[in-house]
Amino acid sequence: MRSLEAALTRAFAPVHLEIEDDSARHAGHAGAAGGGGHFNVKLVSAAFEGHSLLEQHRMVNAVLKDLLGGEIHALGLHTVPASQWARGGREE
Repeated sequence: MRSLEAALTRAFAPVHLEIEDDSARHAGHAGAAGGGGHFNVKLVSAAFEGHSLLEQHRMVNAVLKDLLGGEIHALGLHTVPASQWARGGREE
């Protein structure tokens, strides 16, 4: 999980970052057997300004490409532009 946090912090300089390791709920799952974790990420960053939600998720996936399929088996994303977060749009 540290490499996930480090990669996201380095690439996005987040205003807010939450990482939930949900791997325990997937014990016995085919992907869990290979050691890949299941994570949920909430990431707020100015880097997302002007980008659609799909583009934001593609940006994150591009940064994490070396971890996906290895250390990360499944990744849930909730991305928010910093300006939206500042306006109170925390759950949009």
